[in-house]
Amino acid sequence: MGFVKDIWQFMRERKKFWLAPIIILLLIFGLLAILGGTNVLPYIYSIF
Repeated sequence: MGFVKDIWQFMRERKKFWLAPIIILLLIFGLLAILGGTNVLPYIYSIF
């Protein structure tokens, strides 16, 4: 959690809030890539 806190402080101090959506999208794509290697992704796909 220290890494997340450091990133948040960086964005807050340097007024780089435009980085937040990019970081969130990268995290989502990373999560989907991890789940894609397992058998969980077909179940998530059927929800949407």
